[in-house]
Amino acid sequence: MGRLDQLRGGLAEFCADALTAHGCPSVSVAVAERGEVVLAEAYGTADTATGRRATPDTAYGVASVTKPVTATAICLAADEGLLNLDEPVPVPAHPLPRNRGQDRWPAPTVRQLLQHRGGLGAYYAWEYGDGAAAIDADAYTKLYREPGTGFEYANLGYRLLGKLLESAGGRELGAFIRERVFEPLGLAGCHVGRTYPGPGPAAVRYTAGGRAYPDYGCDHPGATLGWAPAGELALFAQTYERLLKPETAAAVRAAIPVNDRLGYGLGWCVSYGDGPVVLSHGGGGGGVASMTVAVPERELSIAVLSNCTSKAARDATVRYVLDTLVPGDIPAESISPVVPDRERPLHLPEGGAWSGAVGTPRGEIPIGLRVLAGGRIGLRLGHDEMVSEAVASDAWDLRAFLPLQMPTADARINSPCLFLGLRREGDRLVGVVHAYKNGESDGLLGNYLSYPCELALR
Repeated sequence: MGRLDQLRGGLAEFCADALTAHGCPSVSVAVAERGEVVLAEAYGTADTATGRRATPDTAYGVASVTKPVTATAICLAADEGLLNLDEPVPVPAHPLPRNRGQDRWPAPTVRQLLQHRGGLGAYYAWEYGDGAAAIDADAYTKLYREPGTGFEYANLGYRLLGKLLESAGGRELGAFIRERVFEPLGLAGCHVGRTYPGPGPAAVRYTAGGRAYPDYGCDHPGATLGWAPAGELALFAQTYERLLKPETAAAVRAAIPVNDRLGYGLGWCVSYGDGPVVLSHGGGGGGVASMTVAVPERELSIAVLSNCTSKAARDATVRYVLDTLVPGDIPAESISPVVPDRERPLHLPEGGAWSGAVGTPRGEIPIGLRVLAGGRIGLRLGHDEMVSEAVASDAWDLRAFLPLQMPTADARINSPCLFLGLRREGDRLVGVVHAYKNGESDGLLGNYLSYPCELALR
């Protein structure tokens, strides 16, 4: 029995068990070989309210798997002379307070934004149609570090790229991608935009607890708002290079390492080291968990899509498919974009007291920090104070997660928790505050906002 036949023989039972074990409504799985879909199956329920079953033609939200699609459109535009991969992309004016250096840093290039090395901070914000105030993404599209000096996964970089493509291509982002990427590759079921227009119905998106998400949008569609049936996504992963010049296709795979097995190229995670080169990208969001993986030298690609925020069923299915088709050749670390940030003991001197400010689009908020015994800190943010555990890590000399509300109007919308990451630079602590929501158990996914932070030793 061949490996593909082996996969066909066990996939239905495996997926049924995975959906039950992880509380996921449905999963769609596709395999493409040599430019042709050779397996496309779907299991479970695309719409639990009506009982509509998932089918291989069902489209799913793909979240961040939108990024390699947008990157392909950018590279195609570069091949046609509409833009240049090394041209600077202006960021909105007015640097955030407490953001040293932005006024003298160069603008990031197209290539740096594609590689998540444009110097922008982490960000996402959802619009659920519930009347909540919209967050101004421009106010957060600011440089947190000099472009080219480090990797930080940045939806805002792909937001800038989408706007650049609209300007250079003379049409709306979704229309450009449809006409120049999807249609030439024969991908009639793929789309980039807030809602899925057809040809058939899409899978309803669900929380991990089984509540349906409304149609939602965001101001970074080129990073996030893609839709695809699994078979078409697997074909895209295998055929997108047909649209590009050979030298541009090679540049896509020229990835800068982000961990010891993986780099990030122009829109794709790219493996290096032993074994075949693997291109991959995952996606996650409200009611979405997606993954596509391509092994170019084997002319093999897969896509696994599910309609649940939890990634557990997706991850289990991806692993089962790869272990069946290419056993032992693609370890998990070759397809994971995670940058490890291992904990280490906190070494800031006990009794140390620091004070400074957090920069926000509407002004500075005072912050104070005391280093206590036993790996604890006392934190004052605005008018609020609390004691919390803290550690150091590979990336930070102090790292803490706190159930503390960032006192800004934007953070109060749907970001009730706080992450603090600081690096010591002499008598200063410099870093970032992230306002976020921990999961969706009491509603829908929250927003993720970044603010620069600086304190001085008193």
